[in-house]
Amino acid sequence: MAGYATAAGSLLNAYAASEASKAAAINQQTGLLLQARDALAVANVRAQYSEQYTAIQAGRTLKKAEIEAQNYTIAGNQLLKNLRSTNASLRARAAANGVSLASGSISDIQQQNVDATMRDVAVADFNSLAARVFGFEDASAMMESTQIQNIINDYTAKQGYMQAELTGAAGVRNAGLLANARLVETGITALRTVKT
Repeated sequence: MAGYATAAGSLLNAYAASEASKAAAINQQTGLLLQARDALAVANVRAQYSEQYTAIQAGRTLKKAEIEAQNYTIAGNQLLKNLRSTNASLRARAAANGVSLASGSISDIQQQNVDATMRDVAVADFNSLAARVFGFEDASAMMESTQIQNIINDYTAKQGYMQAELTGAAGVRNAGLLANARLVETGITALRTVKT
């Protein structure tokens, strides 16, 4: 009878250890899944905030580019204003000295002033356009870069979650196999104990 009691006690101990091992594996699996789920949630929150931050930065970049473009336009307008003033002054001096305004050196000087000013105004207009285009490109690049980074972060978090699922499932499966193997080994040992 003592052999039966020892065998039964060994079997009960092995069964309890087996179930404890399975429970520990399930607990570890749950911990991994919770950690992966939290990482995924954090990645989503970060993506939202990074998109908001990038939208603000892109808006600032566009506003800065627009101000720069307006400054170039103002500079071009100032050039035209200076041209009118300079040519008016030339005509006034010429008229005061009795020089013909439609021909000669006064006409040539006025035409050179117009040509030079129009080149400078064309450069100011080009700079104004370039400021708008480059500002838009910079803002677009910011937005695209953030979207790509968010996609990468989301993919990484999802991969981590899938890895945690696989690792947890494998841990539970292996713990169950090992627990069952120990239980069978204990059962065999218990049978030997009873026979002797």
